[in-house]
Amino acid sequence: MRSPYVEKFGIPRQSNLVNTTSYIELIAPYDELNAFQGIAQFSHLWLLWQFHANDMKKSDKAQNISKSFQPMIRPPRLGGNQKIGVFASRSMYRPSQIGLSVVQFLEVKKVDNVLRLYVQGADILDGTPIVDIKPYLAYADAIPDAVSGYAPDAPQILQVVWSEEALIQKKNLINGKNATEQIFQELEQVLAQNPKPAYHDDPDRVYGLSFANLNVKFHIQQQSIMILAVEQC
Repeated sequence: MRSPYVEKFGIPRQSNLVNTTSYIELIAPYDELNAFQGIAQFSHLWLLWQFHANDMKKSDKAQNISKSFQPMIRPPRLGGNQKIGVFASRSMYRPSQIGLSVVQFLEVKKVDNVLRLYVQGADILDGTPIVDIKPYLAYADAIPDAVSGYAPDAPQILQVVWSEEALIQKKNLINGKNATEQIFQELEQVLAQNPKPAYHDDPDRVYGLSFANLNVKFHIQQQSIMILAVEQC
């Protein structure tokens, strides 16, 4: 996966919350256009992928198991304080290290003789190994009356505002062709999801986040996020 999420901090907690454009870079022997014949008939795809950036002990990796398996985790939706079972969550720290995301299909094409599958809405770190790609079937995969437990609704979206200094920096980056308006729009969507860890309660803390080729500093207020500074990586 090639995505603008260059670090784990800031990645949306679910897919399709932010309309970022990413692409899967196919390697041999899977870089065959024939393998994607008919995929354009589907609007969305399932992606199976590996949490390759999770910290594991070398001994655990060698045995392909995690001796430090934790059956209970603290999901952000419950404030980072209440524990539930790992299999009752979508936590990244799982025994199998396998992730699952629904994304919107955009196109398949070759760029510099490399086959790329472009998608929108992925919540996947840059460099993530993709295990499999499958069509999403609305009649079977969407359950209209499904119950979503402790996460029944989409997360609250915060308003994103810019400081005067950050606005000047943004304009200079666009004028210098070091960033695009689309990248900034996607950055605002990421920040609006409130990437702050649930257990942080310091109202004066300044956070830093890397997104695509940008470094951004921001402050989280009650109902909004103030971008303080933005610069090229």
